[in-house]
This record gives sequence, C-alpha cells and structure tokens, in this order.
Amino acid sequence: MSAGTVENPLAPDANGFVRYRAFEGLNAAARQRLSRAAKSGELLPVRPGLYYRGVKTQYGMVPPRPIDVARAIWGERGIGPSGFSAAREWGLTSQIPTALHVATLWTVAEVKGIVQHSRRNQARHDLNWKEIALLELLRDMTVYVEAGWGSPAEKVLTAQQDGSVNLERIESALQTERRPTARRDFATLMGVMGVS
Repeated sequence: MSAGTVENPLAPDANGFVRYRAFEGLNAAARQRLSRAAKSGELLPVRPGLYYRGVKTQYGMVPPRPIDVARAIWGERGIGPSGFSAAREWGLTSQIPTALHVATLWTVAEVKGIVQHSRRNQARHDLNWKEIALLELLRDMTVYVEAGWGSPAEKVLTAQQDGSVNLERIESALQTERRPTARRDFATLMGVMGVS
C-alpha cells in the first residue's frame, strides 16, 4: 500500500479487505483505531491481521464471500476448490456444500466458512483456481461427477478453448501428485475428450 494509506489504516483494498501487516511502521494509535473499528462493527475481523469492510445494511455489515476470504489469505495461484466445492466450480453437481472446501499449499488457523485441505505438491503453485479445482476432481472423479464422463469432458474442452485452463500445466502437476487415481482419471478424461 502507498505511504498515504498508512494515515488511514481503515481504508480497504479493492476487494474490501484491510490487512494489518500492510501498514509499515503502524503506530500504536493506528493499531488502536483498527481494534476500535472492529469492536464497533466498522470492520469485520476475518482472522488475525485481516479485516473486512463490506456494505452495511439495517441488519449489519454484509460479510465477505468465503471464496474472497480464501483468495485474500492464500492469493490467486496454487489454491482452489476441493471436493464438492470443486464439482460446483465446474458445474458438475447440484449439491451445495455447507462450507467452501479449498486445497492449499499451506494451512492457517481455522477460518469460518472454509475447510482447508493441505496439499504438498509444489507443482500446484503454477495452477490457477479452476485448474486446481480440476486437479482436485481428478483425485477421484467418480465420487463427484453425477452424469458420467461426457459432461466433465465437454466442460474441460470448453475451458481449454477459452483459455481458463491449461491442460499441459495440469498434466505436469499430475506427475508429482501422490494419488495415482488422479493420473488414471486424467487419462480417462483425455480419452473421452479425444485427446491423446
């Protein structure tokens, strides 16, 4: 953040998040202002050092969506939905998970509304949200897909064509995935798609 932002520690970023660590040289008065803002409801505490300023209604402040919280904590790369959250991301299930399940390269203290699944494959770092979702589905595609292989094959082909996924990056990351079913299901998916 710019030096001008330090004067107003309550100024949120473009997504509405305020980060304590973003303020270099934050003095005691500014820290107290953040604390008072959280206590008064001007900011919602998300986790230590991370606050949110959303739209206020007559019922209180609208909280951030779990997907936005996940991205604020872990960033945009190497993180993505897991389980039924991944199936929802790809439009392959009608089930709505009660919490957002995310696969991450590192875990943090519990975050409300988010279930973390730790993955150690560092090759995932280069994958985007949708690519991680596909990789997670490939760990056991048959559990999450309701309508057979045709639907995911069609959706993956469309995503590849519009540039939202890169199958070469996914295939590269699969080489170091611990679960062998992921490579097997990827091969099956490629076969259905007619990709050798």
